[in-house]
Amino acid sequence: MISKKEQYFNNLNAYDKKIRLEALRELKLLCDTRALDIPITGKNVNNHIHTTFSFSPYSPSMAVFKSWVSGLATTGIMDHDSVGGAEEFLDAGEIIGIPVTVGFEIRCKMNDTPFEGKRINNPDQNSVAYLAMHGIPRQSLVEAERFLAPYREKRNIRNWKMVDKLNAQLKPNELGLDFNTDVLPLSQYSFGGSVTERHILYGLAAKLTDREMPRHFLLGMFKSQLVEKFYVDADEELPHITDFIALAEKLGAIPAYAYLGDVSVSVTGDKKSQKFEDAYLDELIEYLAKTGIRAVTYMPARNTDKQLSRIKDLCEKHELFQISGEDINSPLQKFICDKIETPEFKHLIDSAWALIGHEIASKDGLENGMFSAETIKKMPKLDERIAHFATLAKEKHSKKRKV
Repeated sequence: MISKKEQYFNNLNAYDKKIRLEALRELKLLCDTRALDIPITGKNVNNHIHTTFSFSPYSPSMAVFKSWVSGLATTGIMDHDSVGGAEEFLDAGEIIGIPVTVGFEIRCKMNDTPFEGKRINNPDQNSVAYLAMHGIPRQSLVEAERFLAPYREKRNIRNWKMVDKLNAQLKPNELGLDFNTDVLPLSQYSFGGSVTERHILYGLAAKLTDREMPRHFLLGMFKSQLVEKFYVDADEELPHITDFIALAEKLGAIPAYAYLGDVSVSVTGDKKSQKFEDAYLDELIEYLAKTGIRAVTYMPARNTDKQLSRIKDLCEKHELFQISGEDINSPLQKFICDKIETPEFKHLIDSAWALIGHEIASKDGLENGMFSAETIKKMPKLDERIAHFATLAKEKHSKKRKV
């Protein structure tokens, strides 16, 4: 017979959102009453946690709990083509008492730009870039969902085609996948989640083993070696970069480019050695800054010191906000990136707090956001704005903890 603690922990990934949040409340109560050890929170931050609303073993409630017990000071949700888990993530942050930030990740067309035809930061397709929408104010989530829903529907049409293409290379009677029974149930599509190539590959891994950890090992191997064999180019499911930037303005959010960099050894094991945007990075960052991208998000654990130094210098040159977070979508990954607490990257901690401050300020009106025309007029320098919004968030959090 399992204990109440184990039951609550299991319920963090229950089908019903109400059960998940109630389990989180019970676990927090156990900590508050010393029935469970209270986690020791450090300075570390992570703005790039995927949940079951794209691909992840963690529901939004579970993701917040894992962030807290891992010792994160702040945490952020970042799902592909989806804000379906954002409300739950925000509620979970309130329950636990950890500051959170909200965003989503999406692939955008780079057609009719100087980078059409180039392999940018998408391992599978040219003329396509991964972009991240950070710091979405809560009142803008409905508008974000209205924008994303049609793209998810179109993506599922392509997912179905990819399953068919994969099946043509497998032995249908032994390993063949049925999209409706083997892939779709792995997602939160009915609740506003997306279905990705990872769902297809995890469905294949599930045919080979009934144990979770080996499935994720297989998934990483399949992601690096198998996707190209069944991948179908995306088109209608991708907005243009200019549409993405226009949406950010409407939402009062912060549009960011996700720097990948040339890969030699993949720390997550799901990318093969490959050339990306490093050969023309100076030109790309200059173009993005002029087009309306406000930030660059990167992951210190994934890149070399030379790559990191270069992207930092380019961000400073073009006054682009630097955001970081380890791309968490597997139980094999740590929520903590130790490198962020080193002197070279401690500015990323203030960036996370500034994101939270931006969302707090935007609740009273989008004109109060970090990159609004009104705020830029009052505080033209990016460093000044980062310091202001980070202080706002820390003071707000400190007051909550004293209540």
